[in-house]
Amino acid sequence: MTLIDTHAHLYVDEFCEDLDQVVMRAQQAGVAKAILPNIDETTITALRATSARYPDFFHTLLGLHPTSVRKDWRQQLDIIYKELDDNRCVGIGEVGVDLYWDTSLRDEQLCAFEEQLKWSIEKDMPIAIHFRNATNEAINSIKRVGDKSLRGVFHSFGGSKDELEAILALKNFLVGINGVVTFKNSGLSETLMHCPREKVILETDAPYLAPVPYRGKRNESSYLSFVVKKLAEIWQESENNVMQITTRNALRLFDIRDIS
Repeated sequence: MTLIDTHAHLYVDEFCEDLDQVVMRAQQAGVAKAILPNIDETTITALRATSARYPDFFHTLLGLHPTSVRKDWRQQLDIIYKELDDNRCVGIGEVGVDLYWDTSLRDEQLCAFEEQLKWSIEKDMPIAIHFRNATNEAINSIKRVGDKSLRGVFHSFGGSKDELEAILALKNFLVGINGVVTFKNSGLSETLMHCPREKVILETDAPYLAPVPYRGKRNESSYLSFVVKKLAEIWQESENNVMQITTRNALRLFDIRDIS
């Protein structure tokens, strides 16, 4: 059974020396596809070059990460929007709101996010949402733009049962689960225990958030197997069932069909 890593930044500098080995290890671990989310206008070239090296393995997302939003966010978006018709692009991302590090550009983040939500509707593409310390803000933006016309994933979900319920109430949104679920004090085991299986997709967020036993080290797509193992334990399902369910969910969300 194959796996889809729905969120991995394998084009960043941390992988410039050994990308070939990273891809090989991922494939050996059963990962058939990895989706590369963009960061901002400065990373598009690296994103495209990495995707082109392994066109059968990589798909891309294009968007402006909230921590990269500047006062001139409209100019930033103009550059990114022109890239959306790339045939490897399967969605809008990584976009959203981040109020953890800095709240000084909160209004600009919200405006940029809602503009990219409109892209999602215009292009009929799913959206990958970053929402650190901003669950309510992200959900409110989705409702303002049109939750019935939008679909996507709340990337790197690590929230409470109440936050999960609020996200799932949107109907067309899933949660992305990564190595955080293996962290002893994350609380995700209890939260995900009763989460509908069809609402979960897997991700690594590489090079960040490596699962136990690699916590604190560089993450990579091959480590997705540790997320599968933990979810199988939480759901009391076989690992094969977890892989089958989450892969089917990912393929449906991102409309990926070129997979064996």
